[in-house]
Amino acid sequence: MSARPKVLIVDDEERFRTTLRKLLGVRDIDASDVGSAREALAEIESNSYDVVLLDVRMPEMNGIEALAKIKKEHPAIEVIILTGHASVDTAVEIMKLGGFEYLLKPCPIDELVGKVESAWERKTSREKRQTGR
Repeated sequence: MSARPKVLIVDDEERFRTTLRKLLGVRDIDASDVGSAREALAEIESNSYDVVLLDVRMPEMNGIEALAKIKKEHPAIEVIILTGHASVDTAVEIMKLGGFEYLLKPCPIDELVGKVESAWERKTSREKRQTGR
């Protein structure tokens, strides 16, 4: 277990991903990024992540479908949904599927970092309880 969260950013907008990865890096958060849900699923199979920042609206597979697959295959990973399109129905679906948080873009970086750290703390405390350490 690392001393800082390892985060995967999933968004089809390259400029958004790159900027967010750099902003998180400045705050000592190890972040990687991919441009689609399918790439994210492959990346999660290859590498360990604590938190996924996931866009809702993407081509091919949307964030809701990706969330369901991530939580089914890797239930320990916490998923924070970022979207530019607010919807109560979407928010309810995200929580039912096990999403940690639902944030609207643009989200202040300090708020996002706080949510990432909260998600990481929840994941690490759950792992400690499960291993008895």
